[in-house]
Amino acid sequence: MQRKNSPIDTARANLSFDTKRSIMKKIVIAIDGHSSCGKSTMAKQLAREVGYIYVDSGAMYRAVTLFALRAGLFEPDGTIRHAELRARMPEVKVSFRLDEASGLPRTMLNGEDVEEAIRTIEVSNCVSPIATLDFVREAMTSLQQEMGKSKGIVMDGRDIGTAVFPNAELKIFVTASAEVRARRRYDELQAKGMPATFEEILHNVQERDYIDSHREINPLRQAPDALVLDNSTLTIEEQNEWLHYQFKQAVGE
Repeated sequence: MQRKNSPIDTARANLSFDTKRSIMKKIVIAIDGHSSCGKSTMAKQLAREVGYIYVDSGAMYRAVTLFALRAGLFEPDGTIRHAELRARMPEVKVSFRLDEASGLPRTMLNGEDVEEAIRTIEVSNCVSPIATLDFVREAMTSLQQEMGKSKGIVMDGRDIGTAVFPNAELKIFVTASAEVRARRRYDELQAKGMPATFEEILHNVQERDYIDSHREINPLRQAPDALVLDNSTLTIEEQNEWLHYQFKQAVGE
């Protein structure tokens, strides 16, 4: 019986002959940058185009946050019971399952599909303090590095090219002005009918930039050998074209 093509097979079949040859050499692609820069969108698109695995590192921290919430490890004032969470980290098993319909990974927590659960406002409001804990970052970094051992992976986040894969063959640092990023988020919320003012969003963007760049453990920073992409004035098509060109250069095509 002929095997049914998976989304990865389909992606490979749609590539040009030259690109097919280039992916014979698998590499690690690390995409870091500021919030609301479209890192995940461009990472997913590139992974689809070249038949690589895409990993959302932020989803992993969200999964730990969901575990902590379900286990009652947050105090009423929002503080975390650090010692209890540290002791229970061996219970936290984060993995990904490929969704054949979309070709994208879905986040699994201890065997349960939690892709929707980790995107709730409750998790969003609690993930930042979880992501700053040294023992959480150490555990997730180790898991991410294990995922990248076979290469052929695209991962986005804040410290992928600096802490997770410092030897990645292709590192991209994405940025845009705070005003442009705030406008994008504002337009997105307006389209969804969610109330927000541009000023509130701009303040949030600037605040997140500061927190990400000044946290003690693996802060957001540009790796010395990263290629910088300022997409303030680029269309999605122009951005993807630039990224695909950098991929072809990295694999020696």
